[in-house]
Amino acid sequence: MKIALFSHCAIDSITIGDSQYEQIGGAACYGGVTARKFKFDVELVTKFGSDFPYKEYLTENKINFDNALSDKPTTRFGIDIVGADRTLKLVNQCEPIEYSEIKADGFLISPIYHEISNETFEKIKNDANYLLLDPQGFLRRSDLQNKVILEKTEMDLSKVNSIKVNPEEALHLTGSSDHEALKKLQKQGIEHCILTNKTEVSMLVEDRIYSITLPNKQVYDTTGIGDIFCATFCCTMLKEKDSLWALCFAGGAAQAALDSKEVGLKKIPKKGTIETNASYFYNLMKFRSV
Repeated sequence: MKIALFSHCAIDSITIGDSQYEQIGGAACYGGVTARKFKFDVELVTKFGSDFPYKEYLTENKINFDNALSDKPTTRFGIDIVGADRTLKLVNQCEPIEYSEIKADGFLISPIYHEISNETFEKIKNDANYLLLDPQGFLRRSDLQNKVILEKTEMDLSKVNSIKVNPEEALHLTGSSDHEALKKLQKQGIEHCILTNKTEVSMLVEDRIYSITLPNKQVYDTTGIGDIFCATFCCTMLKEKDSLWALCFAGGAAQAALDSKEVGLKKIPKKGTIETNASYFYNLMKFRSV
């Protein structure tokens, strides 16, 4: 099976306490490598500059990325992490991505900072059989100090099958930051509406909210956890056609990544560990009618 992933590659300078790390990042890398763990072919639609040192890494992981090289430097972020909270600063922004027709079983749109125009978004939606959206990059802006903040943003979410938001993203997208946000998103025609609030994960499907809780353990590097979650949900939905299993697999992948205590792409877990966690979450899943 094949997934098309739309997102910039990035170079992240991560600070945790007194330690600093430079890693490649972005949903393009985290999501792409995660999808390969599920034996999916990955067509990556991205842009990066000649300063991006890890083209070989993508090639070694058998990720396709035609027409990705840009004359502009790669998108870069400075990331300060304290516990489960992180602060982003935009250091550089590469050029927008380009799109031409792609044949794939599923599409995953996860921009990191305005690399997908509204026009390109519409073209992608029109070609997608199944589409999962992580809207973070559509909502982001930078202030005078280049700190990344969110702003209220109106989006046409028609033809989106699944969406994943955190409370802050939900607030700027719908005006609500709790389960009311999921109802508002559902009214726009989205079948699977997911809210991730640190260790609490909820999904609205039809008239029920399903919830799982990740074990409350020490959090280290949270960079890319949402991307790993989304890619796992997308791949599981395409293979199993079961949103509850997809939720449990996605939660299981996030938990396995956190348990690794690794930084950057080293935290992407193996499929076997994800499956073990998924069975755990499936047996403990809660639900309520709305």
